[in-house]
Amino acid sequence: SRVLVAVRELTPERYLRPMGFGLGTAGSTLAHLYTSEWYYVERWQGHEVPPYATWPVQYQHPPALAELESRWRPLMQHARGVIAAERNWQRPISYDTFADEQGRRFRITATPADIFAQLALHEAHHRAQLLAMLRLMGDAPTVEDIDYSEMMYERVPLNA
Repeated sequence: SRVLVAVRELTPERYLRPMGFGLGTAGSTLAHLYTSEWYYVERWQGHEVPPYATWPVQYQHPPALAELESRWRPLMQHARGVIAAERNWQRPISYDTFADEQGRRFRITATPADIFAQLALHEAHHRAQLLAMLRLMGDAPTVEDIDYSEMMYERVPLNA
């Protein structure tokens, strides 16, 4: 919420200002955070996720902050409900990824505890990028960042 307060102060031009790192702009980074939260909660619940091209929010074309926040508020409440309702934090959750840039797909297996950690650490990772962007624009301090899923989730190639 503190980052959003700072981002709300940006003009639309600064919200979409290319920064040369991360997802490129504050708007793209926030759109990615929103879709990632949605994606991981969907996977947590065992839902199929449609192809990225069909998603209403895509980081390459981020909506205005007001629109993004209006979509995000109910998602935050839903995500909190899914987290609060979990009773078996070690149950396996498996899903197949979409093809990456090299055409590879993977079967991901994680637990609700893993996905919760990913939600928290992924948000921290991109929040750090946002803080760096804001600092470069003269608006906020910066911190280091990490991303949990690339380091810790088991990945098994599907098309060997």
